[in-house]
Amino acid sequence: MRQGRLPDGFGVRIDPSVRAYSGGRVLIGGSPTRMLKLAPSAAAMIGDGFLEVTDPHTAVVARRLLDSGVANPRPMLLPSTDDVTVIVPLRNNAGGLQRLLAALRGHHVIVVDDGSDIPVEVPAGYGGQCNVTVLRHDASRGPAAARNSGLRSATTEFVAFLDSDVVPRNGWLEVMLGHFSDPAVALVAPRIVALDSDSNQLARYEHSRSSLDLGRREAAVRAHGPVSYVPSAAMLVRRRVLLDEGGFDETMHVGEDVDVCWRLEQAGWRLRYEPAAQVAHDHRVSFGEWFQRKMFYGTGAAPLAARHEGKVAPLAISPWTVAAVVLMATLTRLGLLGAIAAMSITMLKLRKIFTELDQPTRVAAIYVAQGFMAGLWQLASAMCRHYWPITVLAMIFSSRIRQIAIAMALAEGVADWLKHKETGGLGPVTYTAYKRIDDVAYGAGLWQGAVRARSVEALKPTLGR
Repeated sequence: MRQGRLPDGFGVRIDPSVRAYSGGRVLIGGSPTRMLKLAPSAAAMIGDGFLEVTDPHTAVVARRLLDSGVANPRPMLLPSTDDVTVIVPLRNNAGGLQRLLAALRGHHVIVVDDGSDIPVEVPAGYGGQCNVTVLRHDASRGPAAARNSGLRSATTEFVAFLDSDVVPRNGWLEVMLGHFSDPAVALVAPRIVALDSDSNQLARYEHSRSSLDLGRREAAVRAHGPVSYVPSAAMLVRRRVLLDEGGFDETMHVGEDVDVCWRLEQAGWRLRYEPAAQVAHDHRVSFGEWFQRKMFYGTGAAPLAARHEGKVAPLAISPWTVAAVVLMATLTRLGLLGAIAAMSITMLKLRKIFTELDQPTRVAAIYVAQGFMAGLWQLASAMCRHYWPITVLAMIFSSRIRQIAIAMALAEGVADWLKHKETGGLGPVTYTAYKRIDDVAYGAGLWQGAVRARSVEALKPTLGR
């Protein structure tokens, strides 16, 4: 991992999901869940869950908390917005550019026209509101190449990539810039929200469940984490770092944002998702365009799997959890006993790890139950999304599987609605219907990409311990 002393005044806050034991000397949380043991002096520094860096010792403890995933940063310093160039790649979206420039007053903007049918010109009057430079590709080379052209032309310390179909909300840049007071942070991304949240049912679904919206909770961006990547529709990066890592892969026309996140992570840099910063996106809300876009996203899994072995697995789950779920799904007394046995073995393994805690059996049982439920919903989601062709085939030949699959599809849809529902959004029935169509589209693209690449790597699950 890249190192660099956190500056004085930088703070970290223990995540609300983390549980403290043994007087705060043991913290359990993060994703994947881990147990962090602290020296008594380090535990005393945290106090009510907040630690401010004041000297080298507190800086070391704060870094450990951040890297363990049990704490989130609370920066106190931020670079100047004058140190940021906004790069806008576009093709044939002059209206979106005009709308975007209206929200970027005072910024230096590089517009990269990627072979538009009518060459882009800065709308009259915007030259005085933004310092706008227009670069042009005579023929379209793709969004990755357009971003790289802007990246190479910029001279500021930071660059913000904004697609032409977004509109940043007030304070978006300042909120993200603070994270760069950590010298090990290379990329920060905002939450992508809906520009149109109510024009039709599909707009209301996208408002709740857009593929670009990574949720309300801040997080480190890590492969296999709850936020495993961030979309390039809006992101802020250290220019020199991205240049040194080769920029965006211009051979990729989908998934290039995922690829750049994982390459930066592999190089040891830290990445953050900051939902307090928001950028509104003009989602596709006509059914045909929406369905095609979801399929397009799915086709990106195969090229990513070829570049990043083991990181694109549709399912990452413990074999014991799989065994417990499968045995329970038999709906027999023997199956139920087998499921209990599988979970008991897992609980005994965890209890050995928790022996120094108060009530280690109880703590182990809680985490086994949470792991089982998380694994159950992972399997249900994968069954409906990544592996739906196999699920449908199995349903044809087995009435038992058909009953289980329908029940799981409905239950997972309602659970997803409860997790993502927004005020004024869709009800559970309509939401679940759209969610299942969303999954069918993505899964179809996933299988199409795998066939095209002649590789099953993007379809292989990962079975942990």
